[in-house]
Amino acid sequence: MKSNSLRAIKAAVAVAVLTLVLGVGTAYAYWSTIGVGSGSAANSGMQTVTVDALVAGDTPATTLVPGGSADVIVRASNPNAFPVQVYSFTSSGAATADASHPLCTTTGVTFNVPATPFTPTVTIPAGSSTLITLPGAASMSATSQSACQGSVFQLPVTMAVRK
Repeated sequence: MKSNSLRAIKAAVAVAVLTLVLGVGTAYAYWSTIGVGSGSAANSGMQTVTVDALVAGDTPATTLVPGGSADVIVRASNPNAFPVQVYSFTSSGAATADASHPLCTTTGVTFNVPATPFTPTVTIPAGSSTLITLPGAASMSATSQSACQGSVFQLPVTMAVRK
């Protein structure tokens, strides 16, 4: 009876170790497919997905005012032959005002990082670009200078995607 119990314990431990090892391999495979839009992709078969400057007509529905927040629009381009899913956004620098407002040196504008993983799910089709709206992702404090009135702000962001 003792040898059966001992065998059962050894079998259970072996199954637990095997399950743990297989689980780690699965987690590694999942995370190794993530690429970053402003840098190189972690998977050598994935080209960099980029965040591009907006063009005429890519205007948000909300405007930014001192003490308030507004939507941010991101144009993302996927040069790959397969679709990618947006995973997250992070700030990658300070906000700057457009060239027609050179006296706007203290913008008071910050990027409010959306929750990770990014929801709702956004998939960028192969070989295409898409506009992504980030609700309330820009905030402006009361420290903004009067010279910033009417500015268009550039918010450097990094976008992470996965296959």
